[in-house]
Amino acid sequence: MPNYVDEIQRRRTFAIVSHPDAGKTTLTEKLLLYGGAIHVAGAVKSNKIRKTATSDWMEIEKQRGISVATSVMGFDYNRYHINILDTPGHQDFAEDTFRTLTAVDSVIIVIDSAKGVEAQTRKLMEVCRMRKTPAMIFMNKMDREGKDPFDLMDDVEQELGINVTPVTWANGQGLDFESVFKLSDRPVKMSAKNQEAMELIDGVYPLFDKEAYLRGDLAPVFFGSAYKTIGVQELLDFFVENAPSPRPVEAIERKVDPYEAAFTGFCFKIHANMDPNHRSCIAFFKIVSGRFERNTYYTHVREGRQMRFSAPTCFMAQKKETVDEAFAGDIVGLPDTGNFKIGDTLTAGEQLHFKGLPSFSPEMFKYIENADPMKQKQLDKGVRQLMDEGVAQLFVSQLNGRKIIGTVGQLQFEVIQYRLEHEYNAKCRWENMSMYKACWIESDDEVELKLFKQRKAQYMAFDKEGRDVFMADSAYVLNMAQNDYKHITFHFTSEF
Repeated sequence: MPNYVDEIQRRRTFAIVSHPDAGKTTLTEKLLLYGGAIHVAGAVKSNKIRKTATSDWMEIEKQRGISVATSVMGFDYNRYHINILDTPGHQDFAEDTFRTLTAVDSVIIVIDSAKGVEAQTRKLMEVCRMRKTPAMIFMNKMDREGKDPFDLMDDVEQELGINVTPVTWANGQGLDFESVFKLSDRPVKMSAKNQEAMELIDGVYPLFDKEAYLRGDLAPVFFGSAYKTIGVQELLDFFVENAPSPRPVEAIERKVDPYEAAFTGFCFKIHANMDPNHRSCIAFFKIVSGRFERNTYYTHVREGRQMRFSAPTCFMAQKKETVDEAFAGDIVGLPDTGNFKIGDTLTAGEQLHFKGLPSFSPEMFKYIENADPMKQKQLDKGVRQLMDEGVAQLFVSQLNGRKIIGTVGQLQFEVIQYRLEHEYNAKCRWENMSMYKACWIESDDEVELKLFKQRKAQYMAFDKEGRDVFMADSAYVLNMAQNDYKHITFHFTSEF
């Protein structure tokens, strides 16, 4: 029996985050190459075939070339077991990314050296700061003409509000870029430009301080080109030595330490149709403490019942294999026939609820209509499963029972329509509606709540949990409602 303390200490579970097009998927791939998890990079083109990147495995991602689903990939490197969670870069899927960040112990932020810090990166950093998640930074695309390395580091300090310290440095930039070197073992012979840079670095930047990094106060910076595989190994070697092993996680009841013997874990993502042939859903669980074992009974806390799993899986992108055991820090996929919701907890028996898995108030709304009356059942099932994934939110009008889909971006409507057709054999059409905000309402004053719901009947809907949602069609209507009904609380995330 493996010593589970050793197993937990060698785990490194992290997410790679970036603005779209910064090169996140390419970096993910190169790390997998180093780990021996894949043997050919997606960037390798041949005359007959364009291999798509390993982590972008859903058909729509292949077509659009962007990551819209978070993939989980595990591999061994040296004596470490690494779990990478690749996140959607596209901002329409920010919510999926935010939830994924609850399941990792650290992040690597990829920045395009030609563009510097971009809007999406700022948002992601705010989530990391909120959770005190340690971050490393990879300045990618140094093989292209871009910003000066010092300007890039200034950009990070100002825009992301975190202190930085370079760990590697680039020899040249653009067409002159040929290699990187570690500042801890600088070459004896250096160009005059690099000599000058070293003096500036020694005068301005602190030495790497592991404790400051683990507190989330200092970000080590690496330079390189994921496409040309330069600077990637230096990042990986430094990462496995310094990044945190699994950290304690706050539950509502108490803080849970990864080294506790009893198993605990939470669901941070549900994915419908991992395998279209079997129409199966998979619930992704982050193991918070102890050891998970196949065919062992665990408590599903929300439902208060015992469940066991004969086919838990671990992932290498789409390839999954059945596992007999997994440890704190690992991500396991559990086959799901509708038992799980995002945020659910499994334990060895203790009543625990992990927190911090929000659904945000959507910003775009459309009525969803069935475009093929013969396929109503397929449409209902598809909508239900896709909503369980957290891709978007379903509301049902209390006035006329019409179904409304709310998303944070236009792309999600395209993804839903595509997946309904290709995975569920169902066709939908969208009908525009002018809607400003959906907010969850609650009140201790039952009389006022009843009066509000009567007066605002045309604006009232249920979410998929059956909770009351007020759908305001303008900022003015929402403000008036908040002013007129002082005993009603309006929530803009579902977590309250």
